[in-house]
Amino acid sequence: MDWILRPMRPLFLLILGLAMSFPAFASISESHGYAQFGTLKYPASFTHFDWVNPDAPKGGTLRVMAYGTFDTLNAYSFKGSSPSAAPNFLQYGVSELNETLMAGTGQYDPSGDEPASSYGLIAKSVEYSEDRSWVVFNLREEARFHDGQPITAYDVAYSYRLLIKDGHPQYRTNLQEVKRVDILNRHRIRFVFKRAGNPLLILRLGELPVLAQHYWKGRDFKATSFEAPLGSGPYRISRINPGRGLVFERVKDWWGEKLPVNRGKYNFDRVEVEFYRDSNVAFEAFKADEFDFYIEHQAKNWANGYRFPAIARGEVIRAEIPHQIPTQTQALFMNSRRATFAERKVREALGLMFDFEWTNRALFNSAYQRTSSYYPNSEFAASGKPEGAEWLLLSPYRKQLPARLFGEAFALPRTDGAGVPRETLRKALGLLAEAGWKPSGQTLVNAKGQPLRFEILLVNPNLERILQPYTENLASIGIQASLRTVDRAQYKQRLDHFDYDMILMTLPQSLSPGLEQWQYFHSSQVDVKGGKNYAGVAHPVIDSLLEKLLAAQSRDEQVAASRAIDRILLWQHYSIPNWYINHHRLAYRNRFAFVTTPPYTLGLRAWWLKPTETAR
Repeated sequence: MDWILRPMRPLFLLILGLAMSFPAFASISESHGYAQFGTLKYPASFTHFDWVNPDAPKGGTLRVMAYGTFDTLNAYSFKGSSPSAAPNFLQYGVSELNETLMAGTGQYDPSGDEPASSYGLIAKSVEYSEDRSWVVFNLREEARFHDGQPITAYDVAYSYRLLIKDGHPQYRTNLQEVKRVDILNRHRIRFVFKRAGNPLLILRLGELPVLAQHYWKGRDFKATSFEAPLGSGPYRISRINPGRGLVFERVKDWWGEKLPVNRGKYNFDRVEVEFYRDSNVAFEAFKADEFDFYIEHQAKNWANGYRFPAIARGEVIRAEIPHQIPTQTQALFMNSRRATFAERKVREALGLMFDFEWTNRALFNSAYQRTSSYYPNSEFAASGKPEGAEWLLLSPYRKQLPARLFGEAFALPRTDGAGVPRETLRKALGLLAEAGWKPSGQTLVNAKGQPLRFEILLVNPNLERILQPYTENLASIGIQASLRTVDRAQYKQRLDHFDYDMILMTLPQSLSPGLEQWQYFHSSQVDVKGGKNYAGVAHPVIDSLLEKLLAAQSRDEQVAASRAIDRILLWQHYSIPNWYINHHRLAYRNRFAFVTTPPYTLGLRAWWLKPTETAR
């Protein structure tokens, strides 16, 4: 009998190998888009998103601003500062970057009205197994780079390998769960994962920028450069003023113009971007009609600065636009890599000395709400006592967590706005004493006689007036805290190497928390240069819960894991939470029209010039 089976053995082994790679009973789905949980809002037959005007007129010039500067046009490398890193820049729908496989997953280019979903862009469809152990992207044959060369699976594979090898560390973190890449043909590529049950990784792969292999091969990918790279999107760079400005021209006969995800967007023929290092100078330029949009970040200016003639004449519209976007985490992050902040009681004491109520009343015209979560304005924020699915996640770690975490709701200190009360001062000094810091004259010192001293590193000089009262509160109990403002280049250098004591930082949050949380809070990221674990969080329970977050198979599981992580972070006092608003503060020239503002994006890329303005 063996002589009969022997010739069939190679075929049997082949079948066995395929069965091991792809579960025998796992169904395969193919779709025009992908939803991490549940179903897509828009069917395969959809022609455009609800919040755009598919017949919006094309034409005219949009003039915008961005903060800071840039010393390279390569946004993918660790080296240098690219325009895409500048605040506000990506809101306007222009970029020097290449298109991605899917559209709809990022904060600045989502579908706008549904979370955790994406639709075909370079990829016309996506296939995936029921257990989410692999994904196949089927590419559009009409997709082209700006030089007319087709975008193929070879470009996709090359981009993945280049970004993993030489790109910013965030790519290695985001795509670490990919086991291998298979080119099936010129327009079909498969990513196989290290483990099954990984629905979020498909979204992250959809965000992969596809670079032109024939352009980048032979070039130094890590080098800074002012050469406009070859792109594939709706705009190309037509003029460069190094460090100060860019001009984008809309690509005629762009291959992606009529795709459902793009209809009604990218309506301006020309987009001029001017960079400003100082917000006061930028605002004066806006008042003088130097550019068209101004996204306001200062509450005092929003309350008092918009009384210039163009407002009265109706030439400038001032609008507060509500949204449902999870607000970015803004806080004073303490670098726990340093001995000063290694003790949780010290971190808690420093948080007690921040008087938000006084700051909000005296400096912000009571415009803000206090941030009491790492996920403000979202369902992912922990509240009350842990219960239900969140309690079940936390319960196995009782011995590793503070007892108070289970017995009481986390609460930040509150004041009446007239200064830090004496009871709070006594509590802060008590915590510091327990951590080994005792008064000596007008200063707190440790057992070695070293004073409690640290520096708050800033890049925006406007923050000095906001944080000066905090340093004065600290001085009142013997802590020497100083403010130091540096330029953006030096700030980025020190940030990349975690060379700071305390910083005021914001962490962008998404509609579907996932791999970015790993970058922010996982212990493996503590020593990754250019990483985003600014506080140096290294907690074994958080590491375990991050694993559960990434493995979540439903929205309920994702919410429970996020709340559990949030609760531990709050009780460990890695940061001093700041403030947030749940609406956009936008001023713009009365030259534009739009359909509506979707809940999950500002949607400026779908605006257009009024016909009379286009003609003018």
